[in-house]
Amino acid sequence: MDKEELDYQKLGLKVGLEIHQQLNTENKLFCSCPTYLVDEIGDRFKRNLRPTRSETGEVDIAALFEWRKGRTYEYQAPHGHYCMVEADEEPPHMLNRDAVIIASALAMALNSNMIDEIHTMRKIVIDGSNTAGFQRTAIVALNGFISVSGKKYGIETICIEEDAARKISESGKEITYRLDRLGIPLIEISTSPDMHSPREARDVALAIGRLLRLTGKVKRGLGTIRQDLNVSIIGGAKTEIKGVQKLDQIEKIVQFEVMRQVNLLKIKDELVKRQIDKNSLDKVKPIDLTDVFTNTNSKIIKNKIQHGGKVYGINLRKFKGIIGMELMPNKRFGTELADYSRFWAGVEGIFHSDELPNYGITEEEVEKVFERIDGNKSEDAFIIIADDPKKCLKAIEVILNRIKIAFDGVPEETRTANEDGTTKYMRPRPGKERMYPETDIPPLYVDSEIIREASKLKPESVDVKLKKLIEQYRFSQELAEKVINDVNLGFIEEMLYKYGNNVQPTFIASLFVTLLKGLKSKGVDVDLLDENKIESLLKLIAEGKVTKDAAEDIITKAAERPESSLEEIVNSMGISKVTKEDAEKIICEIINQNKDIVLSKGEKSMSTIMGKAMDKLRGKIDGKTVSEIVSKELKNFLRNK
Repeated sequence: MDKEELDYQKLGLKVGLEIHQQLNTENKLFCSCPTYLVDEIGDRFKRNLRPTRSETGEVDIAALFEWRKGRTYEYQAPHGHYCMVEADEEPPHMLNRDAVIIASALAMALNSNMIDEIHTMRKIVIDGSNTAGFQRTAIVALNGFISVSGKKYGIETICIEEDAARKISESGKEITYRLDRLGIPLIEISTSPDMHSPREARDVALAIGRLLRLTGKVKRGLGTIRQDLNVSIIGGAKTEIKGVQKLDQIEKIVQFEVMRQVNLLKIKDELVKRQIDKNSLDKVKPIDLTDVFTNTNSKIIKNKIQHGGKVYGINLRKFKGIIGMELMPNKRFGTELADYSRFWAGVEGIFHSDELPNYGITEEEVEKVFERIDGNKSEDAFIIIADDPKKCLKAIEVILNRIKIAFDGVPEETRTANEDGTTKYMRPRPGKERMYPETDIPPLYVDSEIIREASKLKPESVDVKLKKLIEQYRFSQELAEKVINDVNLGFIEEMLYKYGNNVQPTFIASLFVTLLKGLKSKGVDVDLLDENKIESLLKLIAEGKVTKDAAEDIITKAAERPESSLEEIVNSMGISKVTKEDAEKIICEIINQNKDIVLSKGEKSMSTIMGKAMDKLRGKIDGKTVSEIVSKELKNFLRNK
């Protein structure tokens, strides 16, 4: 199914957003530690976490899922960037008042009803990203809305919460986190499921992100903002997709999730059509097929057997073609089964008959498997797993349970976003059991001073901001709109303030909204450039040491050599700015070297001479100046001949 064929209105698509944005406060949410990241490792300690019961005596299924993985967590604690609060050796301090003021300002801008008394809650999270085994969160406002293109979209809640620790590495059952990020204040804005197309979801996310940036009180850079999506269709299920960091991914992710749910519903219909009994799966037994693959050419299976593993298989009657059905681009139902078995059983992957022979498994081995499992090749399917015997048997149990769910359609689950817009299984959806009150923090009363300070911070409207950019910097309407929508809005304004008198403001703006994005589309990894490098480039241009024309080449080289300073890169490129007098000498030499062409073509040789001049002078002097010199010197040369 092509995504263009999807009728979102007919499918009853609903999308809700959860926008998480780091706030640019001086201190963390519950202590006085700073809120910037460092490379230092610092102290180290380890923890094992386990789920606790909620006030109702129940255990959250998502927390139970994480605990069953049996992981150990190591924490790197950089000096000066953590304290006993992050180590969970001391109660949290009072809620950061500055974070409350910023969140309240945004609540005003989002037409929300502010809470008079803010209570902090604990949200159970035992994936190791928080040393305490829970994340602290507090509702600041409720029931607001944002208007986008003349339509109102509901804002259900606005919360402030602490960011998680940074994952540094993962090896086997041990994960290493760094505590510099743990506790940085986040604002979470949750919308109603009022979006009914992928484009709407993107536009609303863009509008909320723009509003956040207009406060001037949010952090910048990759990883400081992320979007979670809640997607459902008629007959499907609410699926939570976490970790969408790039705005331009949202449309594709929603499209692919709709495609996945539509195809899972098709599988459900196909199972009914084939009259397959769901309860028949209870009778499916794993069969040891290790001897079939004793002399296999499959490197994966051979390696597992050599290290003491076994090969187990199951027969799925009347399932031919179903396991191989595509759900999303390059993701099949078999991929879903593999994701489940990886997370629940720890196996590396599975093989199924719809994709074989392949991966070193021969047609002869496929025939032998069907024979051993008493399968009918014309209508049945099989799944085989090579790994530790206990893992294999657990994986088969997980796979059979997931196939049973296919009889009901789409499962409610949490998924994580991939770079290509597809998603993969992450864990079960958490329930209400994960929340309970924080007993160590007293309520914070929203007094008149907080309201007064928040009113001052309330972001100006987009129209007012557009007018300012157009009047102050003489931007076109189009350029001003691009600047406001850019994730680097705050940094662009900072650069305009610092260098706008010496560097053309339109160039500074275009550097971000056109040049950097254009290079990225060509495959240049501009995300490797930090703000310091971009500012260094503008400073060199402002000081007259390089020209604007050199910016593209310098940025490209800087992305290739992220460890080098910008000054080192510029020096290695040999593009120091030349004087107008030096440029005149170089251009005169070029004209003399090509005098035959000049004499035969006259002033029509302008483009030829200009091209040769730019080959020598590009990045060393402004292109407009080169053009003026070429025109002048050509006329002088022809006049004297």
